[in-house]
Amino acid sequence: MTHNVKREARNVRNVTLRGLTLLESLITLAIFTLIMAAIVNSVLLFYRANASSIEQAYQIESARKGVNLLVRDIRETSYAEDGSYPLSAISSSSLTFYADTDRDTAVEKIRYQLSGNSLMRTVTDPSGDPPTYSGTGTTTMVSEYVRNTTQNVSVFQFFDASSTEITSASDIVRIISVTINLIVNVTPDRDPGEFTLRSSATLRNLRPQ
Repeated sequence: MTHNVKREARNVRNVTLRGLTLLESLITLAIFTLIMAAIVNSVLLFYRANASSIEQAYQIESARKGVNLLVRDIRETSYAEDGSYPLSAISSSSLTFYADTDRDTAVEKIRYQLSGNSLMRTVTDPSGDPPTYSGTGTTTMVSEYVRNTTQNVSVFQFFDASSTEITSASDIVRIISVTINLIVNVTPDRDPGEFTLRSSATLRNLRPQ
């Protein structure tokens, strides 16, 4: 009996000392590699989604500030230094008008235009005597990743005093208010989806008397 116990103990010790075989080691390594790959992939997906959400939030906030600037500019429309009518040109993707936006007593020519996926703002100061608006002006970006073109949505809509939409430039003198629609999406093929900013502005200096 004692000899049997000793023999069994010796066998257990031999098995313990033997350790894992090469095949068992490879299987263990393969399982460990698969688990680590799954973990790393999950972490990368999380960071990609998180980065996309952060970028989307940043661009939305940037676009919101741009729309607020646009509304403020439109509300300050006035006759140009050369006597031109406050509104110069209109379309579904651009708007040109005159306004003193920097409080320097001179009325600037301002143009907002959708160029590709970016909404741009160009300001041209008057010069000369009599004053004229020449030169290319100073252009800055208002918002990036604008998807109005792909969604077939107008950036600008124009309305008269009875809230009838104006689509012809020949009726420009009837325009009293402007509505702005801006669709922003950093990654169209990935969540979060499109975000639409909508605002409107009344041309204070053009209100009917």
